[in-house]
Amino acid sequence: MPIAEATKKASAAQHRVVALAYDGLCTFEFGIVVEMFGLPRPELASWYSFSVCGLENRAVRATGGITITPRGSLRELRQADTIIIPGWRKPIATPPEPLIHALLEAHERGARLVSLCVGAFVLGATGLLNGRHATTHWKFIDQMARAFPLIRIQPDVLYVDEQDILTSAGSAAGIDLCLHIIRKDFGTVVANNVARRAVVFPHREGGQAQFIDKPVGEEAHPWLSRLLEWTHTRLHTQVTVEQLAGEARTSKRTLTRRFAETTGMSPLRWITVLRVRRAKDLLETTTLSIEDVAEQCGFGSAAALRHHFRNRVKLSPNIYRDRFHQMRPRLLRDKELP
Repeated sequence: MPIAEATKKASAAQHRVVALAYDGLCTFEFGIVVEMFGLPRPELASWYSFSVCGLENRAVRATGGITITPRGSLRELRQADTIIIPGWRKPIATPPEPLIHALLEAHERGARLVSLCVGAFVLGATGLLNGRHATTHWKFIDQMARAFPLIRIQPDVLYVDEQDILTSAGSAAGIDLCLHIIRKDFGTVVANNVARRAVVFPHREGGQAQFIDKPVGEEAHPWLSRLLEWTHTRLHTQVTVEQLAGEARTSKRTLTRRFAETTGMSPLRWITVLRVRRAKDLLETTTLSIEDVAEQCGFGSAAALRHHFRNRVKLSPNIYRDRFHQMRPRLLRDKELP
């Protein structure tokens, strides 16, 4: 049954959302699911039916010393319209066969499968993501690519919607995906009300970049670490590949090869990444104009800053500042201290 048809039929009655609980449960991701789908919404004419199923037939331990006792077992998945996997024990932990079979059977009858953070590794183990787009926490992108080479991994998005299978990036991106699902099922007004109650932004597009930069290996490569320090002090100038090669005491060709092997990008792209990082810092912590930010980051013009910033962050500099600017707190004078 197509997922759209299954969702419409479920909405006519009550759409059943089932969250998986397992030993080693990711408490934050599980809490997101409960907050988004499990809270009563008496102000709405209809809402989800929510339950939790336990992978183990006993109380399960969650992160932070918490113990949860699910009322249902894997049999709950047989009646679920949407199944959510809130994280997973460890990316390398192989999901047990009964869970894999239950997910395959649920998908076959038209259930929607959703993963938050590294829960995507569970869906990857089913084979259902082969040839399809998916994402996970930025820290585990490379590991997922090695484990599931047939998945078309999207490393720089908050979530991916493949209609019947949806995956989110790390932790808080799960909130964005859950709100996206609510918006699809109940519309924008309801999704905005849920977001308002949770005190979060009502809508961040799935294609928006994860705001934690992927490391480029500076610590593991001393030559790059030294070059990084040198470049940081010159970002406001026009740094060339020739200058980088001279500072690294190597040829331009060798430097380009080492950058490709170490960072996966060219030296010029690496510099652009550093400039965008600097721009993000200035937008978050200062009230400098966009023109001044562009000058201090070495972009040369506000237009160039906007181009590279939007290309990298998927937001304009102004919108990014509106969302992430944090004024430094005023320091209390000694006489004001309690």
